[in-house]
Amino acid sequence: MQTIEVDKVLNAWPPMARMIYVPHTEEEYERLVSFLDSLIDEVGEDEAHPLASLMEIVGVLIERYEEEHVSELTK
Repeated sequence: MQTIEVDKVLNAWPPMARMIYVPHTEEEYERLVSFLDSLIDEVGEDEAHPLASLMEIVGVLIERYEEEHVSELTK
């Protein structure tokens, strides 16, 4: 069963990897923030929207970057 799931992800991931990634640079961070803004425009407050969980994942990736890097800039 897991092989089938991995095969599905393997086929779906390459185009998604350009939009969903752990940001390591300020440029990657800014692109991810822009993507999140687009998701927010699309999803709004609709927790049942098909992209709501993606919006949450992208938000967590941004938050992680900010915890590690943005605090350094505000000190």
